[in-house]
Amino acid sequence: MRDYYAQRKMFGIVTPSANSCVQPETDAMRPMGVTNQVGRMYTPDLKVGSDADFVAAMELLFDSIGPAVDSVMPCKPDHLILGISALTVWGGNIAAANKLKLKMIERAGGGIDVTLPTDAILAALKAHKVKKRIAIVEPYFPIIQPRIESFFKEAGYEVVKINHLKGPQFSQYTRVSSQYLIDAIRSIDSADVEALVQFGANLPMAGIADETERWLNKPVIAVNIATYWHALRNCGIHDQMNGFTRLMSEF
Repeated sequence: MRDYYAQRKMFGIVTPSANSCVQPETDAMRPMGVTNQVGRMYTPDLKVGSDADFVAAMELLFDSIGPAVDSVMPCKPDHLILGISALTVWGGNIAAANKLKLKMIERAGGGIDVTLPTDAILAALKAHKVKKRIAIVEPYFPIIQPRIESFFKEAGYEVVKINHLKGPQFSQYTRVSSQYLIDAIRSIDSADVEALVQFGANLPMAGIADETERWLNKPVIAVNIATYWHALRNCGIHDQMNGFTRLMSEF
């Protein structure tokens, strides 16, 4: 017998303890009969003021994934979602991302699939038929740039512009205004860019990505929308909904 509220699917979502964005954004996209069960990757709400601080934070976050998977598995989710994007490009290549996924599957005891944000973004670019040139905005520090560029180069894309917003503290990524987010996404747009990509699962871009896509007349791929879309589609759920970019309304 299925879970009473998760008659279609139950997602286990693993996200950092300071992340206050993944849960409300994924809940807003949740179809009837699907539930989201969130496991927290415990780390302190670290202050980040330099590349070195960011590297140290990444190491702590990697270590926190396993216990968070442990915390969510007892409710028997059908599928796992990783609600942090920086870790999936940190190795700079697709093999490193796949290794991270396999570690999560093994920690969960096997027999379950995992959606990574990078899986989702590559699938979204393919759905939009983006050929080559993309631009990225994220809340991180510049040390991540060569890793992002290397990952997407291997996948066949050229990152022509990156805006590092340099969030001073993990919890501060969401303490921003709509105008700040609009300015951030506009900062990476140019005529030669085919698609705009937002990294950083705690940057609350889902609320404005849909209208921004209409303003700019090109794909705007917000990471939490793409990740949840990818998980739904991989689980055979093809419900379409407005308000969360063309990914959710058309693909």
